[in-house]
Amino acid sequence: MADGGYEKEVQVMKSKLLKQDIMKAIHDLSQFGQDECGGLTRLLYDEHWVAAQRHLKMSMEEAGLNVHFDAVGNLYGSAKGSRYQDQTILIGSHIDTVKNGGIYDGQYGIIAGLLATAHLKKHFGDPVRNIEVVSICEEEGSRFPYVFWGAKNVLGLGGKEEVLNIDDESGISFVKAMQGAGFDFCDEKTPPRTDIKAFLELHVEQGCVLEKQKKSLGIVEGIVGQRRFTVELTGESNHAGTTPMSYRKDAVHAAAEMISKILQRCREHGDPLVTTVGRIDVKPNVVNVVPGQVEFTIDTRHPDRKVLEDMTKDIREIISTVAVCFDVDYCLDMWMDENPVPMDNALTKIIETECIRNGVDYMKMYSGAGHDAQLMAQHVPTALIFVPSHRGISHSPHEHTDGEDLAMGVETLIATLYELAYKDEVKGIQVTA
Repeated sequence: MADGGYEKEVQVMKSKLLKQDIMKAIHDLSQFGQDECGGLTRLLYDEHWVAAQRHLKMSMEEAGLNVHFDAVGNLYGSAKGSRYQDQTILIGSHIDTVKNGGIYDGQYGIIAGLLATAHLKKHFGDPVRNIEVVSICEEEGSRFPYVFWGAKNVLGLGGKEEVLNIDDESGISFVKAMQGAGFDFCDEKTPPRTDIKAFLELHVEQGCVLEKQKKSLGIVEGIVGQRRFTVELTGESNHAGTTPMSYRKDAVHAAAEMISKILQRCREHGDPLVTTVGRIDVKPNVVNVVPGQVEFTIDTRHPDRKVLEDMTKDIREIISTVAVCFDVDYCLDMWMDENPVPMDNALTKIIETECIRNGVDYMKMYSGAGHDAQLMAQHVPTALIFVPSHRGISHSPHEHTDGEDLAMGVETLIATLYELAYKDEVKGIQVTA
């Protein structure tokens, strides 16, 4: 279809893509995994996960897509391209949830991809290159101590040896759960896919920035890097009444001083640097004993690697200085060091152009949480789109996004997919034959 026809179609898109269709699809999918606490618990390879994937398979088939599972349980529905069948625009998100999670995290991105693809096929026919919707089997790490199993296998990176000896909290092994759901490891001799030319993920923000800024859409420029630490302090336990303050080796007092200084250093630097002390364990944890041991965690995130390195230097300096001052020993273990991951500039520019063309009130932003796009972006051109989360609540039954915002996200996805999958050439993206 000529661009002029497309322009006309865009103007009436909102009347054709009703938010009720999105809400109904989310409601129907959310039947699989509803828990007694009012949330959604759908864990990798459990019975609710299996039922949800089967439901999506049926929905994809009803939309006229070619549907198949891969070996590990990622579900794909594709609209075959009329010209470039060796080129695929992949869209989707993850089907698993956290325990007692919300109904938008993950599954909204799958539903959005399905509705967008069905809309394009109905109004424009077959794309020139493949559009493939993927329901990624796992991202959250909620059942097993392992994350991105789904995306890794999409990319041909799933390491069999990494999951052979891990169990869930009930003692069920990863392999037994996978095989019980009807899946198994991918054939290691199968070469990685080379047809994926772009990956798009539409997701609820899981933060309050868009709502606070009164924006309908966020175009993510990058996913922040993360460093996580465990700090162990060893002082001396002693009597709370008979040990003068000047003679104490109080591990809690030292920890409090460290935490205060570290968080203050972060506040002085300003956004988007964030630092969190999320867990503190005290021993002996008795009301009338000076605590001799403390263990606490530090999580710090920023989209610039250099800032993370500087913050790490500050953390080390503060802990060392305070430990000497309070006469306590310390051990600092940095057990996570994830680099920031930028999204593809050409893809984000296409999305921005479509937002401007269609009057979408958007902003550019960074993601403070990890997503499938984080892994995909390290291997294929990737873009991540956010819609607002009410009060920033996520991983909770109280997670909520307004239907108008959900629809705006899908409409933007439709416009972007048209540019990527219905045109012979796409500026900045290597998709031509």
